[in-house]
Amino acid sequence: MFFKEPNEVDLGDTSIPNIFIDIFMPMADGLYVKVYLLGYKNACDPSANPKFNNNSIAKDLNIPLSDVLSAWKFWESKNIIKMHKNEGLDEFDYSVEFLDLKKQYIENTTVNTKSIKSNTDSIVSVAENPSIRKMFNAINQIVGRHLDPGEKISILDIMNKYNMNPDMIVYAYENVKERTGSSKPVKYIESIIRNWYDSNLYTPDDVKVSFNARSERYTIYKTIFNELGFFRQPSRSEKETMDIWLDQFNMDIELILEACSKSKNISNPSITYIDGVIKSWNNKSIKNLQDLKIQKESRKLKENVNKFSSNKTSENYKKTKFHNFNETFTQYSPEELDRIIEKSQKEKFR
Repeated sequence: MFFKEPNEVDLGDTSIPNIFIDIFMPMADGLYVKVYLLGYKNACDPSANPKFNNNSIAKDLNIPLSDVLSAWKFWESKNIIKMHKNEGLDEFDYSVEFLDLKKQYIENTTVNTKSIKSNTDSIVSVAENPSIRKMFNAINQIVGRHLDPGEKISILDIMNKYNMNPDMIVYAYENVKERTGSSKPVKYIESIIRNWYDSNLYTPDDVKVSFNARSERYTIYKTIFNELGFFRQPSRSEKETMDIWLDQFNMDIELILEACSKSKNISNPSITYIDGVIKSWNNKSIKNLQDLKIQKESRKLKENVNKFSSNKTSENYKKTKFHNFNETFTQYSPEELDRIIEKSQKEKFR
């Protein structure tokens, strides 16, 4: 159960269509949702700063400007916004037009309704396939009602479009019901199937393995950010950088955390700084803490050898007054030295 506390103070509200929350939000990265909502809020506010732009969003969310542009390109691919390039040399200078989601939904619903009648016969013939009939029966149980003809047509279209078998469709419905606690429209299910298709996941086992790997990877991201003192979600570019450390460089997480510890004396630590440290280690074939220890010991030994060699060179070639004194008196025999000393004493006591 969810409910709101009564509030008499008006600090402004932004109305978000439920279509966005139900259909589009689940298919997007959390960062992309933040970019959309912040831009949408500005578009709905007549008193908003007219100079508010993509740079403003990047600063507010503390993310690279390139991530903001990636978010808009993603939403444009979903046909809910249009990007308009502004005049100028700046490649990131775009205006964003938010499309009417309700209008799109009504238009799509009308088109689907017209095709339902003409395709009813084809549904019956396809449903005679035992695996398809079993799929529809399983979905009926998950959603708690019988699917209508339009929904069945849409599900068959999804299977054909993304080359998915019935087990994947049922698993998508089960997964959504487990995560959200309720059934969702077919378009919501299609967004799930589309993401799996884009990730090359074609069986329920593929999806389960991906979920486990993603959960493990996000735990690693969180560990690295905690070590850096960052209490936010990593941006898309930061994830890609950390993935390079783990997948291309094959760095142990302990070594990455050691690199992060080097940022404690830096006023503004960043993933870019850590990336420089790790790239340097990778160039030296340092992959774990043991490699780093060996490298440090080798460098220390080399420094000691160079220091010892430098001292020996100094002893062999540097001349002092003692060297001059010693070399002078080695020119005389013992008898000659006695006579010199005796003569010096006589002259001293005259």
